[in-house]
Amino acid sequence: MYIDGVFSGGGIKGFALIGACEEIENKGLRFARVAGTSAGSIVAALIAAGYTSKEIYQLLDELDLSKLLDARKTLIPFPFAKWLFVYWKLGLYKGNELEKWICEKLEAKGLRTFADLPPQSLRVIGSDLSNGQMIVFPDDLQKYGISPGSFPIAKAIRISCSIPYFFEPVKMRSMDGINVLVDGGVLSNFPMWLFDKENVQKIRPVLGIKLTSSEYEHEKHKIKNAIQLFGALFETMKDAHDSRYISKKHVKNIIFIPTEGVLSMEFQLTEESKRELYDIGKEKAKQFLKTWGY
Repeated sequence: MYIDGVFSGGGIKGFALIGACEEIENKGLRFARVAGTSAGSIVAALIAAGYTSKEIYQLLDELDLSKLLDARKTLIPFPFAKWLFVYWKLGLYKGNELEKWICEKLEAKGLRTFADLPPQSLRVIGSDLSNGQMIVFPDDLQKYGISPGSFPIAKAIRISCSIPYFFEPVKMRSMDGINVLVDGGVLSNFPMWLFDKENVQKIRPVLGIKLTSSEYEHEKHKIKNAIQLFGALFETMKDAHDSRYISKKHVKNIIFIPTEGVLSMEFQLTEESKRELYDIGKEKAKQFLKTWGY
């Protein structure tokens, strides 16, 4: 049976999303349309390209995650020099390696732009800081004077994953000038609303996979310095919109996966930790699907 799937952001914790996907596949369910934010956009794009959950896990397991941290070279011999790039380039890391990796994996399946996919089969969330609004790729590109079909999928994924101050923002030229785009999680970390709207008949069942213990529980933020303040600020921003949206009606269609103890930007994740995330995603999906009534 075909369903529509929505994947939340969560950085490195996205390994749990893949585990959930394996159990969904084992149930005989297949995704007709997918959507995601940040890490969820990577999983969604690879699923749309035709990769199975086991293949996605293998691709990410083989990847040296630290290579995605492509810092700019500097001649200044001081440890704090890299922080100058936060001021001048707005991010510690360029993000080029992430886009390059995604591009390679999609091209291996014959995909480059959104025109290579069936209409509406993949949607990705970004945040347009210049205009102060959410952008849904490829749907909203027409508003920028850009043909949706011509836009590279890998570029949209990179934008959706561009955590503020961590990765450099992507600057996109449009009819009204240059727009600065960052992580979609700033405005919607779990875009369930794309497929499951009030008073709108669903085309097929919609299943969401969210990296959190429940719709209500939230780990209390510890704020004792500026770095922790930023972390708490970002976490609050990315959850606010979706927390208001998720109602009891939607909760019954969401797999909640607790991932406490793992940081979203923990790029030095051990093989054991990767597997633990994968396994907990699989187990939570297995429990959920026993009673899911579609």
